[in-house]
Formats: sequence, structure tokens, C-alpha cells
Amino acid sequence: VIIDDSIVRGTTLKKSIIKILDRLHPKKIIIVSSAPQIRYPDCYGIDMAKLGDFIAFRAALELLKDTNQYHIVEEVYANCLSQKHFDDIEISNKVTAIYAPFTDAQISDKIAEMLKTKDINAEVEIIYQSVENLHKACPNHLGDWYFTGDYPTPGGNRVVNDAFINFYEGSDARAY
Repeated sequence: VIIDDSIVRGTTLKKSIIKILDRLHPKKIIIVSSAPQIRYPDCYGIDMAKLGDFIAFRAALELLKDTNQYHIVEEVYANCLSQKHFDDIEISNKVTAIYAPFTDAQISDKIAEMLKTKDINAEVEIIYQSVENLHKACPNHLGDWYFTGDYPTPGGNRVVNDAFINFYEGSDARAY
């Protein structure tokens, strides 16, 4: 069992940590994240601007493919575009629909599957802190928008929708 403060992209886990741990021949590797799944850009401080970088986002996309619901991606794109010229106060986060069909556990399981390469023998499990339990642990600090998509300012909704448009259109541009 290892503990990580957060799992954003999953790159270090996939390319290094899981391989190192697997050399010890464990039956199972459990990775516990003290943060919930990072699903949305943080335009208020931490450099997390591109949705396609987030392992939770990529896992949700894979689940949409696996369950023949990828049409949701097209719908989210259309909904984001439809709000492009709205005033910030009128914009809502349309990207939440990407995650809506799935439980946190389903997304965590898909992340574990994506992080386990063919050369890993151990079973890999990812356990994330829940948003609810994060709020219990830190009741006076509700800065959870990169987990929930509930931005504290209207501009955050514009950023997440623009980030999705950039992702969908294959642009490497930052949304902020």
C-alpha cells in the first residue's frame, strides 16, 4: 500500500512507481490518493489547464467508449460551443456530463486498468478520497472545484468549457 497526495496525470505511477513496486513481487499494489479524483482545470493557482492531461478525464472517456455512450462527448462539445458567447454569469459547467454516467469507483477501476502495463504482474487498485470525506476532514476549506466542477466564480465555468473545446478540437492551447 502506498499513499499519494494526488493523482493528476498518472504518468509517474505508470512509468515508474508501479514498476518499482512490482519488482518486489506483491500480489496486489494498492495506491491511496489523499485527494479525490482531479477532474477539472484549476484556474485559480495550480497549473492544471488541460483536461486531456487528467487521468480521471481519460478514464471517463474510455468508460464512455466501453459502454457505447461516446455520443455524450459530442453533446458536451455542442453544449460548450453553445455557451461560447454567453456572459460569464450565464455559463454553466457542461463537462460534468462526461462523468455523470459513472460512479467514482468505476472511474477509479478504469484508472487502475489504464495505469497497469502488460509487464506488471501484481493486481493494481486505486482508492481515492471522496469529496464528502474531504469536506469532513477540512470543513472550513471548500476549494473543491477541480474535484467537483463547482467553480466559485462564473469565469471558472468558462474555463472548463473552453478546456473541453480545446481538447475536443485537438488544440494544445490553455483555457486560461
